[in-house]
Amino acid sequence: MIGRIRERDILHQCAESKNSEFVALYGRRRVGKTYLVKEFFGGSFTFYATGILNERSGMEAQLENFNDEIVNYGGEDLPRARNWRDAFANLNKLVERASCKGKKIIFLDEIPWMATVNSDFLPALDYFWNRWASSRHDVLLIICGSATSWIIDKIVDNRGGLHNRLTRQIALSPFTLSECEEYYRDTGIVMTRYQMVEAYMIFGGIPYYMSLMNPGYDLFQNVDMMYFNENALLRNEYDNLYNSLFRDAKNHILVVEALASKGIGMTREDIIRATGLTNGGSLTRILRQLEQSGFIRVYLAFGNKEKDKLYQLIDAFTLFHLRFNKGRKQWTEDYWIKYSATPAHNTWSGYAFEKVCLLHLPQIKRKLGISGVLTGAYAWRSGKQESGGAQIDLVIDRNDHVINLCEMKFFRGEYDIDKKEDAALRNRRAAFESGTKTRKAVRTTIVTTFGLKRTAYASEYNSVVLLDDLFEDAVY
Repeated sequence: MIGRIRERDILHQCAESKNSEFVALYGRRRVGKTYLVKEFFGGSFTFYATGILNERSGMEAQLENFNDEIVNYGGEDLPRARNWRDAFANLNKLVERASCKGKKIIFLDEIPWMATVNSDFLPALDYFWNRWASSRHDVLLIICGSATSWIIDKIVDNRGGLHNRLTRQIALSPFTLSECEEYYRDTGIVMTRYQMVEAYMIFGGIPYYMSLMNPGYDLFQNVDMMYFNENALLRNEYDNLYNSLFRDAKNHILVVEALASKGIGMTREDIIRATGLTNGGSLTRILRQLEQSGFIRVYLAFGNKEKDKLYQLIDAFTLFHLRFNKGRKQWTEDYWIKYSATPAHNTWSGYAFEKVCLLHLPQIKRKLGISGVLTGAYAWRSGKQESGGAQIDLVIDRNDHVINLCEMKFFRGEYDIDKKEDAALRNRRAAFESGTKTRKAVRTTIVTTFGLKRTAYASEYNSVVLLDDLFEDAVY
């Protein structure tokens, strides 16, 4: 298994615990949740069932599937349940008669799909855990779902019988660059680290997308095969992704498409103006769900108050789709191969690299030697954008009275700081110091691929983070 060290450690602790354990595992679609559990336990479940996606017949179909799994795991003599209370009663009996030593592992996958409207799934789950499983010492109940917001709202933050009943939570994130490299090596996909970063700009560290790559193709051929061909494997993934995560995804999509137009992010008021949505609880819920699912990050512009927080789209797949696929009418077999040779590709990769860096902030901090220092990550702009004002996409505000202004540059070779570029970097730092009135020491940090070209001006910049540094395992 690639990576997932902390997650595997949690599952191991639960399996060895002397008490029953109730674990919630969540993360976006295709991130590898089911794979993690099945691989870790080798498929040795006392019971395993998964919900059925978009099943029109509702509770009846979900129950029918659950009943079939009861039979598969040795409960053929049990009466077929007609409601969820009966279904969990059958599960109770199935576990009681299990002969295996150690933990009885129950894995309920995609439970948001099981919990159809008015099905009383949650009260039945509540009764099963509180009145029976929790009083034993040998039950490991793992519930899982791609609809992260549903898991958090209905299970993690439950205010009813399941309140504070979870013993563990696992929020599964996409692979880091280090884990991607390990995956590519393990699957025989040959790429340089530079190419792996470009792949990350597109696939975003999602294991399923990476698994679709053909080891016999280069990166450009794989992108064409997966996105731009007439029958591309991921051609409909964007709509499928959001519609599988959110039961009414129309407004979620409206928000992310608005955010895609502003790289640095938008305020709540900006979003309302761009989408036409009303300012209320519904918008709050949408933004919270997008953040919980890993599509956006919420942060403050440096020096601003809480009410001025920004919402920024950071999901690589969404950004790539909205930039290249949305509204496309013609599909060709060599679009990305041709596009990669144009100046426009350099512009896109520069912006996309910034998002990769934001997702690898722990690695940047490690390189700077500040892993143990309390920090905040911000963005900053002078407020004069229309007249060419300064903008810095990553400001690391450190508790040791230092501020790093990170300039992120994606180049095929060494980054050349000539007289003009040196002046631009100095002007941005001066604008930041003047605009924020900070009393901290301000340093310009260059985050780039292969370091700085040796010039008279480059000697002024000693704080440099290289592409290789982003592949290091972070110290959390």
